[in-house]
Amino acid sequence: MNLLKETINSITASDKEAIKKAWKHIDNLTKPLGSLGKLEEIAARYAGITGQVFNKVNKKNIVVMCSDNGICEEGVSAADQIITKVMTNGIPEMKTGVGVLASFAGSELTVVDVGVNGEIDNTKVINKKVNNGTANMCKGQAMTREEAVKAIEAGIEITDKLCSEGFDLLGTGEMGIGNTSTSAAVIASLLEIDIDELVGKGAGLTEEQFENKKRVLKKALEINKPNKEDVIDVLSKVGGFDIAGLCGCFLSAAKNNKAIVIDGVISCSAALCAYLLKPESKDYMFTSHKSDEKAVNYAFEYIGLEPILHLNMRLGEGSGCPLAFNVIEAALHVVNNMATFDGIGIDNESKDKLIDIREKETK
Repeated sequence: MNLLKETINSITASDKEAIKKAWKHIDNLTKPLGSLGKLEEIAARYAGITGQVFNKVNKKNIVVMCSDNGICEEGVSAADQIITKVMTNGIPEMKTGVGVLASFAGSELTVVDVGVNGEIDNTKVINKKVNNGTANMCKGQAMTREEAVKAIEAGIEITDKLCSEGFDLLGTGEMGIGNTSTSAAVIASLLEIDIDELVGKGAGLTEEQFENKKRVLKKALEINKPNKEDVIDVLSKVGGFDIAGLCGCFLSAAKNNKAIVIDGVISCSAALCAYLLKPESKDYMFTSHKSDEKAVNYAFEYIGLEPILHLNMRLGEGSGCPLAFNVIEAALHVVNNMATFDGIGIDNESKDKLIDIREKETK
């Protein structure tokens, strides 16, 4: 618990003066004011994270938290639970969805067993196992409060180490059969939204299985009665070790002044937890894509974030992060390399006229 408290207490808001300086530079680039849209916003926000106007990403890494969920006993997933263990073993080989896209974007992966059911005999998977999966939250709480904290701190430890090793752009991924159910339960609890409004089908459920999933989640929430004012209580009662671990990743990134990217609904629920534990952590978060899981919309709206991409993706694993990495790096490249009005020799009178025209264009 000490590491969690220390991390939360050490998080500060991003550098607002650096953001102002970045906007001043961006607005002086040889283009119509605001014409590069979200790229401009991304570059300015990144400046706030680093405290510098000009930035370059040197090393990228996506943390993939892997864990099983006891709620699978209730038939909420079309896939067998053993898939979690199989995929956890396979992800480090860079041949799954996140691995292929990460290699394309020049990103490394950090695969973590934070709660897979069974032993993982793979030196490429970091062992931070809290337990062999969570308990069935339809029969009681998913984990103890102590286990929830331990999983969060596992994420902090992993990300602290990556930051110390020079990784300056991070992503968040997961692997765990049944974790769209835990994510929906966490978001429903924290935002007081009815399950019917936000639960998705996950990986290929039939209509009958989908209705069962909603019934099961309503039952879990009724049995456990998670306290929305207490993030740790919500995670321990209806969450997953992967969500808790990723929550720690977001908190650590903020503590270390590093940018971190949200993938789909599971990492989005973790980002919501981190935001509620420390609102300033939002300053260090970037989105990747608008997941097809409905719960994402509610969480993004509450945090105050907008997805960078909309590609109808719902794979998970962190697969949206490398795509966002490319966009973020493009935004930084523009700031570093695009000419300014001063740089191309436009005199002050002509520059003032251009700025006046650009300002009128944006009104």
